[in-house]
Amino acid sequence: MRRAVCPGSYDPATNGHLDIIERACGLFDEVVVAVLINKSKKGMFSIEERMEMLRESTSHLTNVRVDSWHGLLVDYCKKHDIAAITKGLRSVSDFDYELQMAQMNKELSGVETLLMSNNPRFGFLSSSLVKEVATYGGEVTNLVPDLVRDRLLARIAENATDKT
Repeated sequence: MRRAVCPGSYDPATNGHLDIIERACGLFDEVVVAVLINKSKKGMFSIEERMEMLRESTSHLTNVRVDSWHGLLVDYCKKHDIAAITKGLRSVSDFDYELQMAQMNKELSGVETLLMSNNPRFGFLSSSLVKEVATYGGEVTNLVPDLVRDRLLARIAENATDKT
């Protein structure tokens, strides 16, 4: 079985993330969407909430499994018999960083990295930017799945209520 992992923080998942995940599904028998656990960062959503939103957003894809990990991604890959990492590229700066990571991962473990150019519709898209736009009342409907938009707006409203 050919397995790949699509790693990320997914705080929250965007349509750009889902585009890469869907395209990876056409190339691999199983795609593991792995949510990074970084205890030094406080996300807008908990790891469990991110995983739940990803499971719902990818429920139409029969070869996707959602999981989480902390530590080195290549260790996760070895433990779960995953031969490839798939990453989306939005820009040249993404390429520079991801190329270094791909070379390091190959050196450490032999795990290959597939760098996929993103759909140009999503070239500007990041989770941070979506959160900022939504926080200031901007429209994010075409940037994230509907269920993510609804939870994002609800979380922003909760946070605003907590500060008053």
